[in-house]
Amino acid sequence: MSETKTYKVVYIEDDQDMIDLVRVVLTRGNFVLLGVTEGREGLKVIREQKPDLVLLDLMLPDMGGWAIYQQMKHDADLKDIPVIVVTAQDAPIDRLLGEHIAMVQVYITKPFSPMQLFASVKEVLGIQA
Repeated sequence: MSETKTYKVVYIEDDQDMIDLVRVVLTRGNFVLLGVTEGREGLKVIREQKPDLVLLDLMLPDMGGWAIYQQMKHDADLKDIPVIVVTAQDAPIDRLLGEHIAMVQVYITKPFSPMQLFASVKEVLGIQA
């Protein structure tokens, strides 16, 4: 992939500070981050923007992250958009559900290393170092 390509990322997260942190982390690459603090609005933004990647919190006030993920995977226009789960839910059953049942590309638990997130985003998007 070209180094000059700009990648559109939607981050659905109810904590604006987390969105701001991820925005800072992704400024090291060619990323445009669209942060959304509610699930239903996030799904709307995904449908409108067709991003290259979705970062998804699981615990949202109006609609759970897994419900958003399911809707994406059942929508022909959205099903191929890669998803990285970024969540505080770190129980083994949560990780099992995410990685082996839902088959999300990457499951990151908070708190996370900015380098871990940046590397995961590049890996999922196929961006060479």
